Amino acid sequence: MSSHQSPPPPSLPQPHHLQLQSPHHLPKKPITSLPDFIFTAFSLFLLVSSPKSPTTAFIPLPKISFPLNPRRFLRIPDMSLPSSKSPSNPSFPTPQSLSDWLKPRLPSDSFASWGVKPGTKNVHNLWLELSEGETLLADSSPPIRSLQVVVVRVIGKHNRVLLESHQELSNGVIRHRCRPLSEKMKPGESVEAAVSRAVKEELGSAIRGDFGDEGIVKIVPDSYCKKVEERVSASYPGLPACYVLHTVDAVVEGLPECEFCTEEVEEYIDSEMKRVAEGAFSCKKHFWKWVDPCSV
Repeated sequence: MSSHQSPPPPSLPQPHHLQLQSPHHLPKKPITSLPDFIFTAFSLFLLVSSPKSPTTAFIPLPKISFPLNPRRFLRIPDMSLPSSKSPSNPSFPTPQSLSDWLKPRLPSDSFASWGVKPGTKNVHNLWLELSEGETLLADSSPPIRSLQVVVVRVIGKHNRVLLESHQELSNGVIRHRCRPLSEKMKPGESVEAAVSRAVKEELGSAIRGDFGDEGIVKIVPDSYCKKVEERVSASYPGLPACYVLHTVDAVVEGLPECEFCTEEVEEYIDSEMKRVAEGAFSCKKHFWKWVDPCSV
């Protein structure tokens, strides 16, 4: 055995984290420098001012409704089409209650001409329309009268069109018309039913044969059209009106081929309606003529 021995391994230094030091010898934390302070403050500012978490986006907000057609507000208020909530049709137990409601809402001179100016109607007429559901009134100043009207272009030989030239009212006044057969529609009434009723009520007395026969009234296929007209009513001066017009062409069998006259059938059966109708202006006779289609 050799006498030479290997030197002992050098002693390794103790790990720093295992070295125990007294509290007095712990390294002091360096004082935060000014740039670090500014950075920290800026980070806090961004945290506070940053947008809230997405969960806050689901907090319900007050609903604000916008019109589907903003341009409607640019239209003349008197002639604008009533909204779905506008035609409230206030309840009027008597024509007098309707008159009291209308008086402060209409121009005084216009309202005073109802039933006085030739060709106009009176409050009794409007009350009957409201009671039958043929007319709706919007509670506004002035009110807006809205109604659905069926217009029947009766086609005769040589494609001539039947026009109502004039009417004779119950007070003897002649009211000029120069328009096709037209009638206010009842609530929930279809166009086909309204056409049949209009022909029966205003042309029935001139039709030869039984009106109940099938085929007396035939609507021309694909002739239907619909449009809206807004104007001040000629029957009720000062009262704006919105007319939804449903127009069709129809062939009516059994009508005279020359000018003729018809009488209005009795419309009201209810005793209360009859009593009010006695104070209203009604049409006693209709006068009809055939015209060239180009003149309509």
